[in-house]
Amino acid sequence: MPDHVYSVTEIVGTSKESVEDAVQQGIKTASKTLRNLAWFEVIQIKGHITDGEVGHFQVGMKLGFRYDPK
Repeated sequence: MPDHVYSVTEIVGTSKESVEDAVQQGIKTASKTLRNLAWFEVIQIKGHITDGEVGHFQVGMKLGFRYDPK
């Protein structure tokens, strides 16, 4: 297996439905502009409260993507 070099970026995915959906939406959106996404790490979960209920979920993530070998 060859060695790889990764870059790491942070994003926040949001959803009115669930934490899992916030993760999925964040990765789906990031994958439209970042190539070679390889892994993610959830670093923070928070949300917005509206009228005493969860208004939406916010999930902070680190995403790792591989550099293309030359």
